[in-house]
Amino acid sequence: MNTITTTNFNFPNQKSVYRGKVREVYNINDELLVMIATDRLSAFDFVMPKGIPYKGQILNQIATKFMQLTEDIVPNWLIATPDANVAIGHLCEPFKVEMVIRGYLSGHAAREYASGKRIICGVTMVEGLKENDKFPIPIITPTTKADNGSHDEDISREAILSNGIVSEEDYLVLEKYTRALYQRGTEIAASRGLILVDTKYEFGKTKEGKIVLIDEIHTPDSSRYFYLEGYQERQDRGEEQKQLSKEFVRRWLIENGFQGKEGQQIPDMNEEYIHSVSERYIELYENILGEQFVKADISNIHQRIEQNVMNFLKKY
Repeated sequence: MNTITTTNFNFPNQKSVYRGKVREVYNINDELLVMIATDRLSAFDFVMPKGIPYKGQILNQIATKFMQLTEDIVPNWLIATPDANVAIGHLCEPFKVEMVIRGYLSGHAAREYASGKRIICGVTMVEGLKENDKFPIPIITPTTKADNGSHDEDISREAILSNGIVSEEDYLVLEKYTRALYQRGTEIAASRGLILVDTKYEFGKTKEGKIVLIDEIHTPDSSRYFYLEGYQERQDRGEEQKQLSKEFVRRWLIENGFQGKEGQQIPDMNEEYIHSVSERYIELYENILGEQFVKADISNIHQRIEQNVMNFLKKY
């Protein structure tokens, strides 16, 4: 299976390369960022040893499509997508917080709630909820943005401001943009028969001081979706919700004895399982965007990406 799990390009005027868990970002002349979505799969803050065919293309195309669908309400960093796995945009200084917004009591918030906590990131959660119930109003629960690969940590609005991580003026913009994007995402999801349960956004500042959306938006790696049909009936019966996220990977890992804890070994992913994960990501793409996924040519992914990026940079 031909996948892209690492890159080592040398583009004209290249200044540096940042390698995240999934994306590799090339700084071009301190003006542009070339962001390459690899086929790496991460879970529990660990990158799995094998890539998932088409995963990078899927994440990149969902993110760039949603940037186009929201650019009328929130400006973003994107300039072009010269390749299925590549987004090119303006160099930005990222804010050191991730804006997490939750419309439902799920995931981390549900675990905190079950342990008896009623305040998360300085926000009070109402009494009497059960897992996956809808909040009366979506809540914003920011996290710190870890620089060194360590875990992101919950943080309150008050702590962000008092520690000078973000100015109050900028933070009000981040909150406004977060709510606007979640509202638009919720409407688009509903039109596809889905519920956008929770998601996270990252923002940065351009050289001109403009706050813009960066990185990914509404992908299955950054968001949790439920199927809308039967949601209330499942809640009433106390059943699990049908999810559309990479939760299925986490569950497989847990069943095979891995949760990212010390001493645990990542289980072997055989070819059959890798193919099944790829198929699930394609299903996610088609449900989230409401259109058929078209596979890019993966006979020589590195050469394809390099050629497409070089062609763009020559014209830019």
